[in-house]
Amino acid sequence: MDDSVVGAAVRYEGFGPPDVLKVVSVPVRSPGPGEVLVRVRAAGVNPVDVAVLEVPLPFVPLKFPAIPGWDVAGEVVALGEGVESLAEDDGVFGLAGFPVPAGTFAEYATVNAADLARRPDGLDWAEAGALPLVGLTVLQAFAAIGGLRSGQRVLVEAAAGGVGHVAVQVAKSSGCYVLGTASAPKHDFLRSLGVDEPIDYSTGRNVYADRPPVDVVLTSSGPEAAAEAVASVAPGGAVVSIKGGITEEVAAVADGRGVRHANMLVHPDGAGLAELAGLVAAGRLRVHVSESFALADVAAAYRAVASGHTTGKVVLLPS
Repeated sequence: MDDSVVGAAVRYEGFGPPDVLKVVSVPVRSPGPGEVLVRVRAAGVNPVDVAVLEVPLPFVPLKFPAIPGWDVAGEVVALGEGVESLAEDDGVFGLAGFPVPAGTFAEYATVNAADLARRPDGLDWAEAGALPLVGLTVLQAFAAIGGLRSGQRVLVEAAAGGVGHVAVQVAKSSGCYVLGTASAPKHDFLRSLGVDEPIDYSTGRNVYADRPPVDVVLTSSGPEAAAEAVASVAPGGAVVSIKGGITEEVAAVADGRGVRHANMLVHPDGAGLAELAGLVAAGRLRVHVSESFALADVAAAYRAVASGHTTGKVVLLPS
């Protein structure tokens, strides 16, 4: 592609509220070796996108001006040298470069071909753009504690959210009995995903009280929730946190009870994307998109995610 081509992109010059995000015209970079240029059809907006807008995150090497975005779904329009796994016009989806900012909140994005997989037929563009980060987070989180086994009791926190609603379905596909926390109005949604036992977290009760111990907990809260989980999970069980909740103190309690534990941070994984595509194709995974926004409405998309009350995912539709 001619390097003089420009496209619209979201950009910001410094930390702040969503209003610091501006849509500007930027040069479209031709793909280098191992890269492809993607015309972006959809890109999921995740809590980490909101967090890195507001304050520096130690694991994100951010430089200003920055174009945000890691989730991506779209069409390959150009191939870099050495790319043989994809062809022009292929529909793809993926998690680009995480945690290095990849700039997928744009009409065009140049990403590593290894970070992508072909879009499965069972996903429209919005759904494909919503799935990569949350889907890979779920697969990698369960892998970090040795995987799931049929018959296990698995508790998923925030089960109606982006990560949570995928985790529920992955656990069910593994033959697990699934418990999920959400506010009462979202319990019908949880049941539609396959949750066996919805739990209303807003009651203020210990979610582990008055029920048999669970074998696995996926927690998306901080150390307090992780501490409660490791104190309550069945001996020999496991707790995995996607928000750094396993502190040294929590780990010590877990070790004392024989509970496996892990903190995890998602990373790009083409093979994992293919596994997610297989679950979609088999009818065992669907992606719920609660709201879609045009690129010009990116600030509204960020505010929707920041509210913490979305069901499933929020996506941008750049083109």
